[in-house]
Amino acid sequence: MQEPFFEPLRLIAESLDRLEIPYFVGGSVASTLHGEIRTTHDVDLVVELAEDDVTRLAADLSEHFFIDQDGVIDAIRHSSCCNLIHRTTAFKVDLFSRKDRPFSREEMARRHRVAVAGISLPIASAEDCVLSKLEWYEKGGRLSDRQWRDVQGILKAQRDDLDLAYLRLWAPRLDVVESLERALREAGLAPQP
Repeated sequence: MQEPFFEPLRLIAESLDRLEIPYFVGGSVASTLHGEIRTTHDVDLVVELAEDDVTRLAADLSEHFFIDQDGVIDAIRHSSCCNLIHRTTAFKVDLFSRKDRPFSREEMARRHRVAVAGISLPIASAEDCVLSKLEWYEKGGRLSDRQWRDVQGILKAQRDDLDLAYLRLWAPRLDVVESLERALREAGLAPQP
């Protein structure tokens, strides 16, 4: 990760931990930690945030972040995304309200903590990063080279530690079977047809 991540991420992580709001780092930061390093212009956090938590979170972070409380509440109500902007660096942190579906609950349950630049962060598992990236890849019409490279980076870096049965269990439920099998073949983790 690059320097702009550290302070905003530390502040939000400490706040969410202090307020006991479950969360994990996903997106490109998590895929970088599991795979190949690449630059990114934001951090994605998946949060289990209730509407009652918004005022407390805003009060805790308002000194350091621009927070649109109505935008956060809207994201909670629609299981969508909002962002927080760090006042000093203008660095963007995207908050994704955890979806109410089995995979998203499993993804939250499987998160694990890692130390990054002295910050203890819960991150999505490598398998969940792959599945999530493949879901975004499918939603984007299979056009995102960035999502595909992230998937390949994780598969190649984690090849000996991946739970392939878990990937294949969730792929049909997320409608990413074809993309997963192609990704596994390209990474040398499944036989070529």
